[in-house]
Amino acid sequence: MESIAAKGARARWIAERRFFTGMAIAMLLVAYVGFARSFFLRPVFPEWPSPSEPIFYVHGVFFSAWCVLLVLQAILVGVGRTDVHRKVGILGVVIALGMVILGVAGALIAANRPIGFHRVPVPPLQFLIVPLVDMAFFGAFVGLGVANRTNPQSHKRWMMLATVTLLAAAFARWPYVWKLGNPFVYFGLADLFIVALAIWDFRTRGNLHPVTRWGGLALIVSLPARLALSGTAAWLAFATWLTGLVR
Repeated sequence: MESIAAKGARARWIAERRFFTGMAIAMLLVAYVGFARSFFLRPVFPEWPSPSEPIFYVHGVFFSAWCVLLVLQAILVGVGRTDVHRKVGILGVVIALGMVILGVAGALIAANRPIGFHRVPVPPLQFLIVPLVDMAFFGAFVGLGVANRTNPQSHKRWMMLATVTLLAAAFARWPYVWKLGNPFVYFGLADLFIVALAIWDFRTRGNLHPVTRWGGLALIVSLPARLALSGTAAWLAFATWLTGLVR
């Protein structure tokens, strides 16, 4: 007969699996809604502006694969198949590497367009700091997640935060939300996942997990820091040099 302590531990384990799997599914849905008109349901919305360069569609495939893989990995852990989870994780590293390369290349290509970034009323060289820093955070957080793969509590939080770095772009394309044209809204909506993770930490640990505290804080403060830096002469000179590499 299962002891009270064992029942409590099992209940906590089930709750944790449901929370992180639910987070992964919610992130996938955010990405789907955001990119439905320009990517997933493109034939249904032919009038919706979409990039003409093939690289952005390849990037979309990698982005989608990452979000689906995040859900799959959470489910695999939930059903006790950590052996398969570890093997699939190798594919995740490959996808993440491809996302960083395609994300940086795509951002530089977009910044070189005469019209700049689609639906972004900001000079392209200034806005370039947004996707480049997103890719830097994504790559760093995935790397930290891989480095902490033997520490499940840290590992899954790094992977969740890595995915948060991708969601502002999706929220910026949500119906009605995109009309606001305010980056604080887009990033604020993405940061709700950090808030959810923080609430989970307080409920289950009584304090913030170090990954949530420092990784989440870095993401939250990065937006105003980016906006402050984006118009400086130093950044514009660097962005001009960087975009010149792909002309």
